[in-house]
Amino acid sequence: MRRVVITGAGTVNALGSDVDATLAAMRDGRSAIGPLDIRDVERLSVTVGAQVRDHDETALFDRSELALYDRYTQFALRAGAEAVAQAGLALTEVESLRAGVVLGTSGGGLNTQDDNYRAVYEGGKNRVHPFVVPRLMNNAAAAHLSMRHGLRGPSFTVSTACASSNHAIGQAAQMIRGGGADVMLAGGAEAMLCFGGIKAWEGLRVLARDTCRPFCATRTGMVQGEGAGVFVLEERDRAMARGARILAEIAGFAMTSDAADIVQPSQDGAERAMRGALADARLDPDAVGYVNAHGTGTVANDRIESAAIGAVFAGAPPPISSTKAMHGHCIGATGAIELLACIMALRDGVLAPTANWSARDPDCPWDYIPGEARDARVTACLSNAFAFGGMNATLALTAP
Repeated sequence: MRRVVITGAGTVNALGSDVDATLAAMRDGRSAIGPLDIRDVERLSVTVGAQVRDHDETALFDRSELALYDRYTQFALRAGAEAVAQAGLALTEVESLRAGVVLGTSGGGLNTQDDNYRAVYEGGKNRVHPFVVPRLMNNAAAAHLSMRHGLRGPSFTVSTACASSNHAIGQAAQMIRGGGADVMLAGGAEAMLCFGGIKAWEGLRVLARDTCRPFCATRTGMVQGEGAGVFVLEERDRAMARGARILAEIAGFAMTSDAADIVQPSQDGAERAMRGALADARLDPDAVGYVNAHGTGTVANDRIESAAIGAVFAGAPPPISSTKAMHGHCIGATGAIELLACIMALRDGVLAPTANWSARDPDCPWDYIPGEARDARVTACLSNAFAFGGMNATLALTAP
């Protein structure tokens, strides 16, 4: 079976406009959660989020591009450009036929939907822009990434709520493993921080009104974020032959379904995803030095995920953290942004902290790296993503 490595990474999120800035913020344990600056925020019950605040779309894209690019597509293109540049990726005409994109998103062009519903229902307009459908469709960002970088192989979108990014990265890796492609861009993009996006989540009553405190006894819910993370995945021999710098290897991947409840998580499903990723990577649990948890900050998720991790690691798990306390829950993009913390652990020997943690919950008894980053030698790690609908995806990564 062919091996799959990561040779490029790119991101834009509330912590930073690129990978270096994001990792620096993670090392510092800085939380980017703060007051939302969106239209009609005064009509919301929840007014905090992890918002990308330095994104000037008119400086980054011309008018013809903005007619086609929703905010989530803009994030994906920024992250993709950074990843391709870091990888030094330059494909020949023939190579482009075996290169593609798998991108995760949950809401897709939600800002475009929000704006145009307002125009029609609130503003009374009888026409919308002719490009509304191309802007709002969930495959828009994947399509524009393929066009921007000339990728003419398999390209599609995965939409599995909060597991979308991990599913996308895992599917892309499996394509390379199985010989269906040699190079793939993979990750996720999301921009739900608009009035409609927040109002919909308010109805679920899972949002915190102050900040996100994963695994903490005082946690009150999740906080939404936005952004994108995109990675260049390559067949290992190809990457080595061209002298690419390898950031990490995707050694294992597993997907499971709870087949139980549309919103309540299942310990069994989470366990099976982690065990499956370890088996796929041929790793023993004691080889894992870090787990990047799904860790939403909700009462149910954190308790059940903690129990699942404890079962997989026989009551002695390695250090665990949830970086959602810093960059928020970026829904379809969250797994991709969190993968950066895994790369930092493997490459730099730095474990990202769980910010805002202050008090132990008896149902969450493990080491969650509270407050401050930690130096550690890590050769393998897991990254969890568990979604509404009972859809779970775990990635196992190893040092190059």
